Amino acid sequence: MHTQLLIGALLYLVFGVLFRCLYVVNQSERAVKTVFGRAQRIKDTPDSLQMFTEDEKERYNFPKLRVIRPGGPYFKWPWEKIHKVSVATKTLDMAYDPESPQANKNNTVLDAVTKDQLNIELSGQIRYRISENNIYAYLFGVKRPIAHVMGYFVSVLRERIANFEGKNTEDSPDEISQSVGAISINDLRKNLRDINDHMDRECLVSEDRYGVVLEASLITGIEPPKEVEAALAAINTAHNQVSSDISLAQAAADQKIVQSKRAVEIETLKAESETEGLNSLFRELEELKKSGGETALKAYVRNARLALLDLTKTVYRKG
Repeated sequence: MHTQLLIGALLYLVFGVLFRCLYVVNQSERAVKTVFGRAQRIKDTPDSLQMFTEDEKERYNFPKLRVIRPGGPYFKWPWEKIHKVSVATKTLDMAYDPESPQANKNNTVLDAVTKDQLNIELSGQIRYRISENNIYAYLFGVKRPIAHVMGYFVSVLRERIANFEGKNTEDSPDEISQSVGAISINDLRKNLRDINDHMDRECLVSEDRYGVVLEASLITGIEPPKEVEAALAAINTAHNQVSSDISLAQAAADQKIVQSKRAVEIETLKAESETEGLNSLFRELEELKKSGGETALKAYVRNARLALLDLTKTVYRKG
């Protein structure tokens, strides 16, 4: 009896340990194995650190790990540990603060200051995923990588907002357009795409720093403070009305110029046709004079007078 219990206990321990040593990696996951706390490495030097300074190269000198691909079941020894991460693309609100749920108005809007000291509220999303090429940085490099990434993103965004200046274009040379364009929030709204592209470029280093790839940032809303929103709306409305009046005046002037050019062309064609008729008559009379002499020319004039007399209703004769 004791032997059977001992055998059963041994079998339970063996199979229990065996089952705990088997694991599966799902399709959207990647895994890293550590042996006595040390991750299995491919090489100790990262692929690319050209964009960093010398100080940053030492700080972000993370090794490249052996990544376990989806599949299984895989086997591990009891002294080995498996660290799994999801590499699926995720979306976060750009006002999200992983360390403080009450920050940024309960993680809904992000405050920023423009170059003309206007406090604005930004809303939008960022899309990110865990980097398979630098998974060490995400698992072991920093304690809370998402917090670091969000802090870096927010600092870059606020710096861009504070120093952003719109470009003056030849399409708006008038003083009204330039004065309205000088309002920073109008510049920001007109150049949202440029700002998003700038954020994408600046955040390329997040993969080498934190093991997180920022695939895209999308600012969807820029709102001014409530106390200046009405004044700003009135300025924009007046500017739009002036721009509309200028456009209508320019269109009317262009139309009149086109009509004047057309009238000049018509009158020119009429004058050219009359001139051509007179020139043809002159050539005919010259040929007639050469061939028939003065007699033929006087006969032509007499016949022309008779034709005119047939069309005349009243004749005044000098007495």
